[in-house]
Amino acid sequence: MKIAVIGAGAMGSLFGAYLAKAGEAVTLVDIWQEHVAAIRSQGLLLSEEAGDEVVRLDVVLGTGGLVAVDLVILFVKAAATRVAAVDAAALLRPGGRVLTLQNGLGNAEVIAEIVGAERVLAGTTAQGATLLGPGRVRHGGRGETHIGRLSGEVDGLCAQVAAMLSNAGLPTVVEPDVRSLIWGKLVINTGINALTALLRLRNGQLAELAETRQLLALAVEEAVQVAGAAGVALPYENPLGKVLAVAAATGQNQSSMLQDVLRGSPTEIAVINGAIVREGERLGVATPVNRTLTLLVQALEKNLLPS
Repeated sequence: MKIAVIGAGAMGSLFGAYLAKAGEAVTLVDIWQEHVAAIRSQGLLLSEEAGDEVVRLDVVLGTGGLVAVDLVILFVKAAATRVAAVDAAALLRPGGRVLTLQNGLGNAEVIAEIVGAERVLAGTTAQGATLLGPGRVRHGGRGETHIGRLSGEVDGLCAQVAAMLSNAGLPTVVEPDVRSLIWGKLVINTGINALTALLRLRNGQLAELAETRQLLALAVEEAVQVAGAAGVALPYENPLGKVLAVAAATGQNQSSMLQDVLRGSPTEIAVINGAIVREGERLGVATPVNRTLTLLVQALEKNLLPS
């Protein structure tokens, strides 16, 4: 299977590295020139608890030089999803699929508008990664990846993608209810991302203070109420316990939103806590905590980003 990973940030680089180590024909695609140049010249430095490893893999600056692929994995930020989906559509062979493991609500639907819902695989991953600099990524937490089809029943190609990821050391489970998966990850991100970004905390530190535990619990409870009003059955029974467990499992990891803030980059607050606020308004569920977190992160963005 020929694979392109569009968006070679922390998670894209991590998945690309593991697939390359397993012998898969994978190419990273990104627009960050220094990152691409570093991987080309020195390989990708993968830092893990057991030590550092240099992984050699193909990388390109933009999709212009790529030939047709069987699978595109999207790890771009939500604001870039539509452009990346157009690139993916141009790359895919007949019968090829796009897999989104992005954060937030709405990415899979945007991709479906471009490539067709029947060609979209969507899911979530509990893997954690931090981009340390050009050509350097740290594996900050391990967990399962869950994928399924956006439209239609699970088929052989979906199962093949899951098996390929599992064989590469990224344990992956096929799920029939993608909507539940996406909302399940959204609830987790709602509890973790904004707080870590605002307070400059690693994921595991959220459970260490009574104040942050309480804020996390309030944000999660609102998200659970909105999910229930939307008719979504979450993929776990104890949402707060699940969020705290994920924070602990990725304890040394910086959330993607904290990494964005530290770089002075736009965050995905609009498709995470902001999505809870919008869905709450649509469904008549009050979300004052998530509204406050959204406004605080948006204010922080305006203070950090260049004018």
